Amino acid sequence: MKDIDRKARIREYKETPRPAGVYRILNTVTGKSLIGTSADLPAILNRQRFQLEHGSHPDKALQGDWNKLGPAAFEFQELDRLEPQDEPSRDPAEDLAALRDLWLEKLTAAGEALY
Repeated sequence: MKDIDRKARIREYKETPRPAGVYRILNTVTGKSLIGTSADLPAILNRQRFQLEHGSHPDKALQGDWNKLGPAAFEFQELDRLEPQDEPSRDPAEDLAALRDLWLEKLTAAGEALY
């Protein structure tokens, strides 16, 4: 690959808006879920998996289940995605918090257990 092409691809990647939204780590054995939000869904899902694989996840109950049941018992899901805003300086934190609250309400109303 030419150096110019490589630099252009790197610049394009950095300028591409990252998908923000709500994610879930589902324990398929117990039915318990961890719900979270991020301004960069692919990055947070990779981070969560990395922390679990290396025994350093901050949620000790989730980490314990991961250690006991193994990675095959878990699904990493994207529940909801925020559309990129026309204003790049706008912080999506409020929208993400509202989406997370809606999902928590929906899942608890359905009787699902949470970490």
